[in-house]
This record gives sequence, structure tokens and C-alpha cells, in this order.
Amino acid sequence: MPRIALAILLGCSTSVFALNLDLLSLEEFASGLSQPVGIKHAGDASGRVFILEQTGLIKVVKNGTVNPTPFLDLTGVIDNAANEQGLLGLAFHPDYINNGYFYVNYTRDPGPGNDLTTVARYQVSAGNPDVADTNETKILEIPQDAGNHNGGDIHFGPDGFLYIGMGDGGGSNDQFDHAQNITSLKGKMLRIDVDGAPAAGDVLCGLVQNYGIPESNPFADVAGCDEIWSYGLRNPWRFSFDRQTGEIYIGDVGQNTWEEINLEPAATGGRNYGWSCREGQHDFANGNECTGVSPTDPIIEYSHGPHCSVTGGYVYRGPGSEFDGYYFYGDYCSDVVWLAIEGESGWSSTVWPLAAPTLNSISSFGEDEQGNLYIADRNDGKVYLVKIDPVIFADSFE
Repeated sequence: MPRIALAILLGCSTSVFALNLDLLSLEEFASGLSQPVGIKHAGDASGRVFILEQTGLIKVVKNGTVNPTPFLDLTGVIDNAANEQGLLGLAFHPDYINNGYFYVNYTRDPGPGNDLTTVARYQVSAGNPDVADTNETKILEIPQDAGNHNGGDIHFGPDGFLYIGMGDGGGSNDQFDHAQNITSLKGKMLRIDVDGAPAAGDVLCGLVQNYGIPESNPFADVAGCDEIWSYGLRNPWRFSFDRQTGEIYIGDVGQNTWEEINLEPAATGGRNYGWSCREGQHDFANGNECTGVSPTDPIIEYSHGPHCSVTGGYVYRGPGSEFDGYYFYGDYCSDVVWLAIEGESGWSSTVWPLAAPTLNSISSFGEDEQGNLYIADRNDGKVYLVKIDPVIFADSFE
């Protein structure tokens, strides 16, 4: 039933109401899933939602029903032996409606030694839009040092380039010294041109190099890996673009004490977010020196207990105008969901109290084509729609 907000009109002025969280509810959208960790749409006006299962399947939700046949089955390809490994990312090419290309990010075991992060291209089948062709083209591969901090999220930006979130290689304390090292692809946000090819003089650091480098990448033609867009990250598990402004919101998972959200203005690369010199806005006492380093502060940070691992979300741009511009994000351990907005005195967050009792390990947020927001519940195998009741304004002329 719609909630009612009362607007009192006095002359030409209208009263401004506080955010009404009672308008929000969670509606079960899909269930019976195996470790859902991603929710994406194809941008093809089909209305379908694609759910990524960490165990290796991409499933299609069509007309409110999960198709029994998966869109793509990578269970025989991925390695998900560790908790942060498996099928981790999905992105549809901006021209998917014409070329049928989509990209996945997964970990695989090539044999003796550590796993590889693989970004690969697939294509929808010619005869069925709900099933993909199984032929694979590897785009980029990066060796991993451990089974954690493998990053995983991928998105095409408004510029048409593919952005890839990479963790610092795992272990603890950035023990492999990747995050501040611009000759390593780990602990970074990467940006590549999947429609291009390497050019003479490019310094590419991937094991597979089936991509080009955008000319405006900050380390192109200077010392460092040309793929790097920004650095100083621990594990940017989930990030997103604001579909209205093009800004990037990066949820970077902390270690001992602090979780953080970083905001990157549209088309602004080269930023250093501080790890492992800092955790959040605080010095990180692991012996790493920050001499000469001027990190960009996070817009949001919060401490552990009962929280432990931030799950980056989305700026809401869907049908419910009451929440337009609010950034939704959550915590994997506490299942708390916050709504954040920037005001005159900076950023502030509000807890959505009704979310945590329903959810069990928030692994991801997602959008559909209309901008409706979804939340993945990894441990219960469910995806929820964030439902927003309409506001009915009643005038009072007493």
C-alpha cells in the first residue's frame, strides 16, 4: 500500500521532508541460487536481468522467472576453491545489441602454482538470445599471489572502455607490495580498450594482451603499466558508475579496522587511494612508508565490529524520485545497508533498519535497465528487489 506524505503549502513555499525510509522494502526477486555475487543487465531493451553465481553459472531472469537453462556455464573452467575466487564479474559491451559481446572476470587454475585472473569475451548464440556461445576469447590475464583479494568487478564506463577492479594480490598487509607499485596491475583500477589492439610503445603488464590502451590513461607513455587507471586499493570488490554523472564509486574492502568508499570524478584517473600506507583516512602501521604520497581521502569510512567488509553499491537513478541521487551500499558481515548523500557539510549516511534482518551476506548490488536496484544475498542464494512505494501528497488547507 502506498505511504502518504503530507505536504503543507504556505504561499509559494513547500516544506522539505526528511528521507522516508518507510517507503523502502525488500521483495524477493530470485531464489534457489548458488552464491549469487553479481546482478547486471544487457542494455538491449529486453528487460532481462542476469545473475552471476560465484560457482560458475550466469542465469537469466525473464518475466520474473529464472530460466532453467543458464546463459553461460563456466563451472568446468573456473577455480573457486577459496572464498574470494570463482566467477566474479560480468559486463555487456556497449554495442551488445549489435555485436552480442559480453565479458566475464573469473579465477582459474592453470596448473602448478597460483591461480590466474582471466578477463574473457563471449558472444550470445545466433539462435537463442538467452543462451551464449561457449567459444572464449581471452582478453587479459593476471597472475595471482593468493586466494584472496582477487577483486572481480568489471564495468564499461560512459567512455566505452572496460574498467577492471583488481585486489592487491592477497595475504595481509599488502605483503607483496603491489598497491603502491605502478609496475604491478594488482591493487588497482584498470582501464582498457577491448575494441583496440596494442600499439607500438605501449607498456602492457598482462600475461594475455588482447586489448588496446586509451590515450588518456594516466600512465600511458610514462613509467608504469599503461593499463592502470587509479591505484592504492586493497580489494575493490564492487564498484559502479553513476549513470547520470559518470562518477565512479569504489567500495574498497579494509583489513583490520576501516572500510571505505572512494569517489572518482568522471574521466579523472591517476588517483592514489592510499593503501597500504593508509586504511581509510588512518595511517596503517605495517611498516610501509608514505613519504611523498598524497592519497585521495575516501568520501565514506566506517569501522569494524560488527561490520567487516564493505560491498560497494549504486547511486539510485530509478523510478522512485524520493531516493534519486542517494548512494546505497552495505556490509557483507553485518548485512547493514546505508544510504549516503553529499550535503553542505560533506557526506552523511543513514542506516536502512529493515534491510539487515532479511539479508544474509550482502555480496553485491545491481541495476536493471530502468535503474531499479537489487541486492544479492550470497549465503541464502537469493536476489532481492529494492521496492520503493510511491509517495502520495495530500494537501492541507485547514
